Amino acid sequence: MAEQEYPVGDRSRVRRKPERGSHERAVVDAILDEGLVCHVGVVVDSRPVVIPMSYARDGGRLILHGAAGSRLMWALASGCEACVTVTHLDGIVVAHSAFDSSMNYRSAVAFGRARAIDDPTAKRRALDVLTDHLIPGRAGEIRPPTDAELAATTVIELVIEEASAKTRSGPPSKPARSIPRGVWSGVVPLRLTALPAVPAPGAPGEPPASVRRVGGRVSGT
Repeated sequence: MAEQEYPVGDRSRVRRKPERGSHERAVVDAILDEGLVCHVGVVVDSRPVVIPMSYARDGGRLILHGAAGSRLMWALASGCEACVTVTHLDGIVVAHSAFDSSMNYRSAVAFGRARAIDDPTAKRRALDVLTDHLIPGRAGEIRPPTDAELAATTVIELVIEEASAKTRSGPPSKPARSIPRGVWSGVVPLRLTALPAVPAPGAPGEPPASVRRVGGRVSGT
């Protein structure tokens, strides 16, 4: 069904190895939801810029934030088009040759037009979504942002107009030519793992439940 997929256009169509691509919302959303850092691409002053940022998915939109004086935030708040990418590296594929070596990965690319969230109530809610994406449940444990902090922060929403995912998994592809004897091949799995929390000087007691849960977070295979 159409609502189960993101719209497909020239920006999001997977052309290279299309069998690895998908426009299914469940596939794209899962990749976005697992990530912690995205790369945001825009054109600023006629030059391309790609900046790593924290983010969160909130339904069919992505939430971004940054300092109100940031050049990137100015560009996004002006309503420019943007491209947001998220990548998980799951393994190094070690083949019989450098040409056939590869990586196992899951990536998502989303396109849309950015818009500043100016309404204070909507802005605070969006910041809570960002906080809870990084540390689920944390927004309820901390004080809300002050008016001064809210004014110093630009919050952006990007409604996803088009999106695609691309993935690779498994062992090296079997090369068509002959394989030299004695050359090892396989996969080196990779994963992102959260280590035990380190308290700040003067922090009281044990970490709260939200932080303890992050300690068990693992990304990848």
